[in-house]
Amino acid sequence: MSQDLVMDRGTEDAKQFARILYVAHALTFLFSAGLLSLLVLIVNYVKRPDTQGTIVYSHHSWMIRSFWWYLVWVVVGAVLFATIIGIFFAWIVWGVAWLWAAYRIIRGFLDLNANRAMP
Repeated sequence: MSQDLVMDRGTEDAKQFARILYVAHALTFLFSAGLLSLLVLIVNYVKRPDTQGTIVYSHHSWMIRSFWWYLVWVVVGAVLFATIIGIFFAWIVWGVAWLWAAYRIIRGFLDLNANRAMP
């Protein structure tokens, strides 16, 4: 029974750390348009193997995928921005990408608090 408690406490600690990472991702998106999220991404990659077999693992994967897809859309916006015609569309792409990333962070945080794994 004591091992179950240790595993539960370890999972709770991992969940709390994942919450901190969600907040860190959110802060970087608010104050640096996601550029500083690269630092948080590294922590996600480092901590993810420790959570294998728990719902927290899916949350690390969710944050990692969110970052990389956000980066893809930022680059698409940058390519559009490089063209005269695409400047307006670049801002739209960047805005939608930012809103999508905000949705992913909020959804992940809420699902983690509800003890739900991410798809």
